[in-house]
Amino acid sequence: MDSANLWANINYYYKDFVLFKIQNVGITISHLVVAVIAVLLSLVVSQIIRSSLRNQVFKKLNIDEGLEYTLLRLVHFLILFIGIYIGLNTVNVPLGAILGLFAVIGVGIGFGLQNLTSNFISGIILLLERPVKIGDRLEISGVWGDVKQVNLRTTLIETPDGISVIVPNSKLLENEVVNYSYGNPKIRLQVPVGIAYGSDCQKAAEVLVHVALANKRVLAEPKPKAWFREFGDSSLNFMLLFWIPNAVEKYDVISEINYAIDAGFRKNGIEIPFPQRDLHLRSTEGVIRFRQENN
Repeated sequence: MDSANLWANINYYYKDFVLFKIQNVGITISHLVVAVIAVLLSLVVSQIIRSSLRNQVFKKLNIDEGLEYTLLRLVHFLILFIGIYIGLNTVNVPLGAILGLFAVIGVGIGFGLQNLTSNFISGIILLLERPVKIGDRLEISGVWGDVKQVNLRTTLIETPDGISVIVPNSKLLENEVVNYSYGNPKIRLQVPVGIAYGSDCQKAAEVLVHVALANKRVLAEPKPKAWFREFGDSSLNFMLLFWIPNAVEKYDVISEINYAIDAGFRKNGIEIPFPQRDLHLRSTEGVIRFRQENN
């Protein structure tokens, strides 16, 4: 085969050979190559534009980190969509064929991609409504951590132990999620404490409030409170309530408060009791003597 015939064959398979059709529109290798190039170019343009927005616009406006992430993701997807449309339009693939392609994808969705689609749509909702954003402290299904990424299909949560947990976006919308950073970041913590019967309850309450106020992470307003909750089986039960600026420090503050309560109670002679049970023994000697006399 001479070079002329070889080139003709290559040209035929590249430009004229139809791989598949969408609504009577033949898709060739050249169409796919142009579409791929358009997507790659759109990715490059997206990176340049997002970098410019981040460094030259958002930094000057002091935009919230979560809002900045959302806007940049939306810009990225918009540019990507425009690039795909231009690429297909360049090779004369009509809009009807594009819609037909989505129809084919829809059939695939009906045969087993429901979860993928649900997570994808949930990701769009999360980016637009922003009930969960970058930097938020969440608690979901026993997982406690900070949101690091909100992607179209999944959300990445990093726990205080450095463990990355990948959560499908649909779970963030369908399940109950505790967002400690949503709205007002301040939260009120509750620390239960029990003291021994016979202890000075008023003194114990004063020690609890003093311990909270002495902690630098605890807010002075609203003022900490010590509630006398109940008379327990083995203790007089109190609840110390106080506010901290954000949920990130929750467990650190609780640990510091517990240490301080123990020290404060020891200093003031207030005992934290062990669980106690009273056992009453009844002698059977009289019962045995009665039975012997009657026999």
